[in-house]
Amino acid sequence: MSTPLSQAEQFKALVQWLGEAIRPPEQFTLGYDAEASEFIRFNKGKVRQAGLVQQASLSLKLINDGRHADVSLTLAGELDVDCQRLADALQQLRDTLPMLPADPYLLLNPQPWHSDNVQGRPLPDTARVLEEIRSACEGVDLVGFYASGPISYGYASSEGAFGWHQANSFNFDWSLFHSNGQAVKASYAGADWDSERFARRMQLAREQLSFLDRPLHALAPGEYRAYLAPAALEEVMSMLCWGGFSAQALASKSSPLQKLYAGDAQLSPLVSFDEQVSQSLSPAFSGEGYPRQDLSLVKHGKANQQLVGSRSAAEYGLQVNGAPWGEAPSALAMAAGTLEQADILKQLGTGLYISNLWYLNYSDQPAARLTGMTRFATFWVENGEIKAPVNTMRFDDSVYSLLGSQLEALTVERELLLSSSTYDQRQTASNLLPGALVKKLTLTL
Repeated sequence: MSTPLSQAEQFKALVQWLGEAIRPPEQFTLGYDAEASEFIRFNKGKVRQAGLVQQASLSLKLINDGRHADVSLTLAGELDVDCQRLADALQQLRDTLPMLPADPYLLLNPQPWHSDNVQGRPLPDTARVLEEIRSACEGVDLVGFYASGPISYGYASSEGAFGWHQANSFNFDWSLFHSNGQAVKASYAGADWDSERFARRMQLAREQLSFLDRPLHALAPGEYRAYLAPAALEEVMSMLCWGGFSAQALASKSSPLQKLYAGDAQLSPLVSFDEQVSQSLSPAFSGEGYPRQDLSLVKHGKANQQLVGSRSAAEYGLQVNGAPWGEAPSALAMAAGTLEQADILKQLGTGLYISNLWYLNYSDQPAARLTGMTRFATFWVENGEIKAPVNTMRFDDSVYSLLGSQLEALTVERELLLSSSTYDQRQTASNLLPGALVKKLTLTL
């Protein structure tokens, strides 16, 4: 019996078959996505559902005389079957192309390149993880979701480019519920399970849960000192990443960071943002077939580089730097500060400790002004001590205030927050963020 092919070997075999099936002047690009994921759902601290998902798919683009069309297909994992599926897809695209106009902004990478990166650090033993979770949440109502396993990406083109990427990761996202219906939300993610780090994360959540016993503290609308935990800051960053660093959005004047990149506004000198591909779980190549590199998006409060995909490069005369589709960061890292974790409450003094935000949207996009709600474990702090939970409140404030004129400090410790999305498949996108202490946050109701 022959040895089964690995995913990388299967992809190479499909690329070879496609290369032989192409009829010049046809060109192709071929993308590969796969996962082998273990999912475990918890309720009341116990495993309620467990399952495995193994899937792989191809995305084929056929190009001829400036015309191009795409098709996606699910793979069976059997080479003969998958070659036939690829042959059918190729014929479908050949039939489609004559009906399409030429694309003036199609910019294929003519350079052959090779990238092979397997982040194969062993994943934590599931039985051990379950035992640590069970032990850590004893006596409390935990609801959560654990996902673990390798995610693989491949890319190849008729021009000789070939990329392969595999990253092992886990993501545990959970909430601790109080009997009064309030909750503390937390997460722990990465490639290496550190038992002590997980225990500290769970202990912090349990300590915060104990404060939910106290009567709610009513706050009037106004301006308050506030600490935004990394998970709360991630919600702010997710809004900024929605076009903020995009070359297309900046060129069309629709970026929320338009003023920053125009030099009409700036953030605090404490703020630096990098697209840090080299130290992340994300592949070192884009789905458009360009190698990716580390980028400095904001340096000491001032705009620096932007994310440029192939279509933006063709339309606006820019240099492609491997930005993924949508030109949003997929490996965003914010520089750490000097505020120690143990000093957060003391440095905050009197004000709000905000663990999470949600329902964010722009109240004034050109001014990078956001509105949203506090969520999960927002506390009133007096003289460096948590006094009481706070009712859900709406904030409305500008990023140029929160991360600019009113930013006082960033924490030394940063938290890796992996995307918990499982739409189509698990993701490798991540944010590495500190917590932020601000002198003024505006609550509106």
